[in-house]
Parts: sequence; C-alpha cells; structure tokens
Amino acid sequence: MADGSQVITVVITRSVTRGGQDMGSDVEVLVVGAGPAGLLLAGDLAEAGVRCTVVERREGESQLTRAFAVHARTMEQLDARGLADDLLLTGLRNPILQFLRIDLSHLPTRYPHVLVTPQYNTERLLLSRALTHGVNIMRAHEVTGVQQDPSGVDVTVKTPAGTEHRLRADYVVGADGRNSCVRQSLGLPFPGRSAVRSMMLADVRMADPPKKPPTVAATGDAFAIVVPFGDGWFRVMAWNRHHPMPDNASVDLEEIKDVARQALGSDFGMHDPRWLSRFHSDERQSPRYRVGRVFLVGDAAHVHSPAGGMGLNTSIQDSANLSWKLAAVQRGRAPDTLLDSYQNERHPVGRRVLRMSGALLRGVLTTPRALCGLRDLSARTVLQTPPVARRLAMAISGIDISYAAAVGAHPLVGKRAPDVPLSDGRRLYEALRKRRFVLVTPSDTERFPSLITEWAGEVEIVSPRGTTKKSVLVRPDAYIAWAISDESPEHRIDAARKALTEWCGTQGSSSAAPSPD
Repeated sequence: MADGSQVITVVITRSVTRGGQDMGSDVEVLVVGAGPAGLLLAGDLAEAGVRCTVVERREGESQLTRAFAVHARTMEQLDARGLADDLLLTGLRNPILQFLRIDLSHLPTRYPHVLVTPQYNTERLLLSRALTHGVNIMRAHEVTGVQQDPSGVDVTVKTPAGTEHRLRADYVVGADGRNSCVRQSLGLPFPGRSAVRSMMLADVRMADPPKKPPTVAATGDAFAIVVPFGDGWFRVMAWNRHHPMPDNASVDLEEIKDVARQALGSDFGMHDPRWLSRFHSDERQSPRYRVGRVFLVGDAAHVHSPAGGMGLNTSIQDSANLSWKLAAVQRGRAPDTLLDSYQNERHPVGRRVLRMSGALLRGVLTTPRALCGLRDLSARTVLQTPPVARRLAMAISGIDISYAAAVGAHPLVGKRAPDVPLSDGRRLYEALRKRRFVLVTPSDTERFPSLITEWAGEVEIVSPRGTTKKSVLVRPDAYIAWAISDESPEHRIDAARKALTEWCGTQGSSSAAPSPD
C-alpha cells in the first residue's frame, strides 16, 4: 500500500485551552498511519509549532514496499521542505515513463522525470525530518477505535503489552491504509471494485539485467515490468491471466520468471529474491475525507491501480494540502471552516487518479493477445501527438493539478505556483521551506515594510527576478491563493493587504483563510 503501515498516532501531552475553558485534550493532532503521508503531515505540523508524537503498529522500519515512483509534483513538495536533493541521491531519474512511453523531459519543472527509488527511502527522509522537529515516534502501538464529540476525539490505543488506553485529541488524521481503522470507526463506506487480482511482486538480483531498464510489456495473457533501484536490486511485477491465486497464496520465483519470459522474452537471470508477494489492486474511494474532527489521507481515503505510479504521490500531496490548514487552525490563525477545503480540493484529485490509473491498467491487461500489436501501434501513434503527450505527462506527474477558485477570481488562483527565481538569489520553493505564505510582488511597492510588520512570522514578502506587474500570494502547499495583475503600486498594496487579511488573519485574530471553493 502506498502509505506503508497500518497504524500511527501523533500524540501531544498538553492541555488545550479555548476561550478560557480547559478542554482537557491529551493531544492536538493524532495521525494514524506512519507511511510517507503520515510522516510528512506530522513533520509539517511539528515544524509549524503543533507538537506531535507518532505511534506506529510496526516495530521497525519497513524494507519492503510496493511503491517506487516519485513524480515531479511530489518532488516539488519535497523541495519545499528541503528534502528533494537528498532523495534524488537514492534512485534513478527516468525522463521516459516506460509503462506508457511518455516523455517527461519537457515538463516545466526542476524535476522533468520520474524518480525510481524504494518507498523506504522516502520514508526515511520524512522520518528524519519529523524527528528533527520534535515528533516522538511510538512504535508497536495500534489504534483500535475512534469516537468524537463536538469538542474533541477519543482514540483507543493498544500497547505492545496488549492493554488499551485512551487519548483525547483535538483532531485525528487517518493515514492508516486501505484497511483503515479510522475510516471504519467513522462508519464510512469504501465503494469500488478490484482492478486486477493476483499481481506478483519480487525484489531480486539479476545475472543479465535488461540493457535499457525499466522494461515493460504485455501479451494479453501475461504482463511484466522490471524496474532497477540503482543499487543492484530490481523490482519485478508480473501477472498471469490464466493463473489467478488468492493474496495469501505463496509465490515461487520460478512462477515470476516464467511470466517474465512470456511477456518480456527473458527472465534476465533473476535470483536471490529478498521479497516475494502477491496482491490485488482495488479501485476505491471514500465519499468523505472529513467527518467532524477526523480526516482521511492517502490509502485510507482512496486506493487505485499501480499504473502510472501515482499512489504514493497522491498520498503525499493529500498531506501537503491538509497540514498547513490544520496548523493554521491550531495556531488560531484560521477558522475551523478552512478545513472543509481539504475535502473540496483533494476528493476530485483522488477521483481523477482512480479513473486515469484504472483506464491505463485495463488498457494493458485486458487487451486480447491477437490485438496487442494493434494496441501498441495505436498507443504509439496517440502518444506521438505532442498535445496528447504533453497533457498525459502533465497529468501523471501531477504538475497540472489545480483547485477550484471563486467566481471572478484571477485566472492564476488555485493553480500550481511555478518555482520562479527571486531577486535575492533564492527560488520560490526555497522561500516556502519556512512553511508559511509567500507574497511574490514587484519590488516597486514602497509600503512593503508595513505589510512585513503586520504579518511578521506569517508571511514572507519577496520580489521575483526580472520585471513583472503581477502579485501572487502563494500558499504553504505551493498553490496560488490570490493574484492581481497590472495595477498601480498603491492599488496593489491595498489589494495585497486585503488578501493577507483574508488568508492569514490579523495579529491576535482568528478570522482568516476563506474556503477556496
């Protein structure tokens, strides 16, 4: 599963006071699920001053994971946290998405490729960041129940000794995978269907690896893909139409080698597997990502086929969207209604990924053998059409994700913020590493000091390199909250003050951050 583990908890031992009344909470935010989505969320909250502890059902770090593709938009999110360069060192950059032969090299980003690296490398970086910011990791604990009331959430946690105790939290985030206890405790359905059954996975060594990996092919009866991790290990995924087996059935390396020979023409001398597994891929989505004080992110909210490698990426981006909003509410800089925008913005993205990855998988696995040649020819023809190729590259990489804007808003509102160079020598995404809003505006505005004073610590005000008449307010998740074009400096500063008040509140005020729907 893209999220890695089943249960994690973010715990804070303190008493929360609101309006002079002691609510008696043990925790500010409880995050259940310690894969990449849970760890990124915990790290963001801790960095923003929301004290966090993570409780994980696993006893140690996982070395065996299904996800291995990190796309451009996720790399940008990691860049905004100072992690992208370190992650690049752990894997291989592929400018061509071999599964579909889609060219990513022209994407408008610093990361025009898909990075192939085992999920545990991403987890380690996010774990290290979370610990650096003071997140306490409690392993071998399991959340068994969640109940909420208007003022908080009670969470039942089972200890390694098997005893249970309760923690009370202001908010709970379920990042606990497809079998989410949090989702089940809420009574939420998880409608959908199985996309493919009996997919086999293996991490192996190879005596004669393919010359130009990754390598992928499908014959109608068999499918296989070989992906190098760059450290001598190879991930193999294989599927045999005529030999469906339950998930708990054992996997033999000879079976995988046989499928590889059918689909790829060679087994590449596979040997010494360190992991063999069988799984089925579902297409499911919860109708609600928020119920009161409880949220779902990642696989707890949506699961889909592995085609295109979008699962891990969608999960991380869920948390990037939610974390700054939770932090703003907890710090009293925004009303609770801001949190409704998480559902409004991320549920459509999850639905789109379900449809896109499902269509890609069925196109590969359900084509009869006699029509495979025609399928491949048609796909090459379509993908060689520049507008289609660019659109698919933008969609799969996540670069084209945008959120709905209010009627009459500037066309840039809700769009991804490009990583523009700044006049001080930095890039925008480097400025975003402080986990706060960034106002990018021309340097001819003489009244900057007043804005800097009014929103000290909440907003950084920067100027782009070169000439521009646009001003944009960039959210902590690198999407544009507000923009204005071609106005006088006086009008620009007044409009910026209004936008900052709407999104970031005023000193000592919690009236902030409108829901962008």
